[in-house]
Amino acid sequence: MIKAIDIKKTYGDNEVLKGITTTFEEGKCNLIIGRSGAGKTVLLKSLVGLVAPDKGEIWFGKINLLSLNKQQTRILRNQMGMLFQGSALFDSMTVEENIRFPLDMFTNMTYKEKIIRVNECLERVDLNGKNKLYPSELSGGMQKRVGIARAIVLKPEYLFCDEPNSGLDPKTSILIDQLIYSITQERNITTVINTHDMNSVMEIGDTINYIENGMLAWHGGKENVLESDNESLQNFIFASPFLKKLRSQAGK
Repeated sequence: MIKAIDIKKTYGDNEVLKGITTTFEEGKCNLIIGRSGAGKTVLLKSLVGLVAPDKGEIWFGKINLLSLNKQQTRILRNQMGMLFQGSALFDSMTVEENIRFPLDMFTNMTYKEKIIRVNECLERVDLNGKNKLYPSELSGGMQKRVGIARAIVLKPEYLFCDEPNSGLDPKTSILIDQLIYSITQERNITTVINTHDMNSVMEIGDTINYIENGMLAWHGGKENVLESDNESLQNFIFASPFLKKLRSQAGK
């Protein structure tokens, strides 16, 4: 479990995060949603230690991330997996080398042990035998799956995903969602996902954090999100004219 307490962050005169307090639950997909510029990305980066908040506490179990020194932070980060927007694979490395990279950086495993682990992860994301291909030889969906394999290669307790469906067609987006969700449940991971995709919200949103103007405007599950009395959240969910029309028809 991750607890964020009164997280604040200001850039110049722009107060991006205005005292966010929320909980990200173990074994669940915890979604962060909101309009562009609401503070979602800064919150996610704060959780993984890429941004230092001006105020607040971020607890990973009994460990406060913001009180750690560099060595302690490094140890905690070894328990984190990160799926970046656009996958962020190294173009000059093969699939195998990309997935092996965290093992090379953070473990003392033998080469044989690393390859066994890489192959386990490739099998988990249904990319058996793709070891020697380069990212340019893969589809967008396959690149995302390689990114997921790399994110879980260290068997993390925490998984962070930044817009995992960005640039993908609807069918592939659903497959990526299902993969992330199943891995979360299998390993009882605390998964945090920053997304604009309402399909993801309704399919895998165990808990949902709606951020508006740097504040937590709503927190709940997908079973409650459509019935929320938060007007801003409803406007965000039913932003498209098509969805608004369906909503209006359903209300008649």
